Amino acid sequence: MDWNTLFTMQEKLDEYIEEKNNIKNTDVFREKCLALLVELGELANETRCFKFWSKKPRNDDSVILEEYVDNIHFLLSLGIEKGYRYTMIPEVRDTLSESEQFMHIFDACVQFKKEPTKNNYEHLFNQYLLLGNLLGYNETDIQEAYFKKNEVNYERQNQGY
Repeated sequence: MDWNTLFTMQEKLDEYIEEKNNIKNTDVFREKCLALLVELGELANETRCFKFWSKKPRNDDSVILEEYVDNIHFLLSLGIEKGYRYTMIPEVRDTLSESEQFMHIFDACVQFKKEPTKNNYEHLFNQYLLLGNLLGYNETDIQEAYFKKNEVNYERQNQGY
C-alpha cells in the first residue's frame, strides 16, 4: 500500500476543509477521535456483525467498503494532526470475529485519544487494517475506494456539506 500518497491526499483535503470552514490552527483532535468512533459504529451497523437478533443480511459489499474507507480518512487525518505516519506492515490474523475486532478498534481509539503516542497510533491503525482483512479487503480495494471517496469529500465541501 502506498500510504505516503494517501497521507498526502488526506493532508490536502484536511487543509481544504480547514480553509473552507475557517478553522485553520484549530485543535480538532477530540472531534476527529469522536468522528472515527461514530464512523466505526456506522461501519459495524452496515456489517450487522453484532446483530445476533436479526435475520436481515449485511449490506452490499460496496456500501461496507465505502464506510470502511470513511474511517481510513479519519485515521490518516488523526495521524497528520499528531505528526505521525503509519509505517508498520500489518500483521495477518483472522482468528477474531468481526465483532471482537470492532471492540479492539474502539478500545485502541479511546487509548489513542487518552495517550496520543506514535505507538498507540500505529496500534490503532493496525487493528483497523486487521478488520479490513476480516472483511475481505485487499490493498487495491482500499486504495481505489479511498481515491473515489476523496473526490466525493471535495464535492461535498464544495456543496456545503
